[in-house]
Amino acid sequence: MHVAIIGAGLAGLTCARQLQEQGNTVVVYEKSRAVSGRMSTRQNELGGFDHGAQYFTVTSPAFRKTVAQWTKAGLTAAWTPRLAVIDDGKVTAPSAVARRKQRWVAQPGMRSLGVHLAQELDVRTAQQVRSIERLGKQWLLYVQSETVPIDATAGPFDAVIVAAPADQAKALLAPLPKLARQAAHAPLAPCWTLMLAFPEGLGLPYDAAWVNGSRLGWIAQDASKPERRPGEHWIAQASAAWSTEHLEDDPERAKEKLLKAFHEATGTHVQPVFSAVHRWRYSQALQPLEGDCLWDPAAKVGACGDWFAAGLPGMGRIENAYLSGAALAARMA
Repeated sequence: MHVAIIGAGLAGLTCARQLQEQGNTVVVYEKSRAVSGRMSTRQNELGGFDHGAQYFTVTSPAFRKTVAQWTKAGLTAAWTPRLAVIDDGKVTAPSAVARRKQRWVAQPGMRSLGVHLAQELDVRTAQQVRSIERLGKQWLLYVQSETVPIDATAGPFDAVIVAAPADQAKALLAPLPKLARQAAHAPLAPCWTLMLAFPEGLGLPYDAAWVNGSRLGWIAQDASKPERRPGEHWIAQASAAWSTEHLEDDPERAKEKLLKAFHEATGTHVQPVFSAVHRWRYSQALQPLEGDCLWDPAAKVGACGDWFAAGLPGMGRIENAYLSGAALAARMA
């Protein structure tokens, strides 16, 4: 089959690789200029900042086997940060369960894994698929790019996979109302992320912390992860509630508020030499859909992503994305 995949995050790339291994011809369309989706790393002269997904955990045997292969190849490594909980400025230890949980990261940055998975795939970046349309038993894509003033058509394709956040997937799935309605039940919460670099060490007794009673929900020292460039590089992610309330804030105003919250949480007032914010309009599924993917075998249209439960407890994670992409490829086979 000739298959179009919309989205080059972990779910889309996993599905694409497995479909290609099955003998299909696959084209991946990505609206951003780089692959990896929310497993992103922002690079500048100071080094990299993992401003999207911070780490991942492993629960299922299938993902455990894959992570073991990635680790053997040097793509991923265990991260064992000094963890803490900050509550109104008071620092305490997290629960024993949280301390025992093994955390993993891609190296030398979270984006590196997606870059590796995209190798040998036909990935077309900076091309946003705006809609899909039936053409007999096949599908056309309407694609917007920076270099063309009007939408161009791509295809025809025998099958289309939507590997985008549910909020975006429901619009692309409009020609199949049943699938669109299912996607509408898994909205994703937004997240403002603050990136900071300091001229000197802050001397904090932890590498990462959950923050309560604050605009922030999480902070982490990027340089504590394996294979990162040395330096005092911090990520601070706002809570889902604050991000939702301030979703349309001016970026400079959001940066000012979150920097103040970082100083309040850490008790340090050293001014950064670099600061920037990134707004993730769709960050994490709060109520993942039951099952592992959507697939209409008659229309040959499906969807995958971290917004599927994929047999795991809790909210959408990197493992959910991998399992969902793999499940859809298996179902199509």
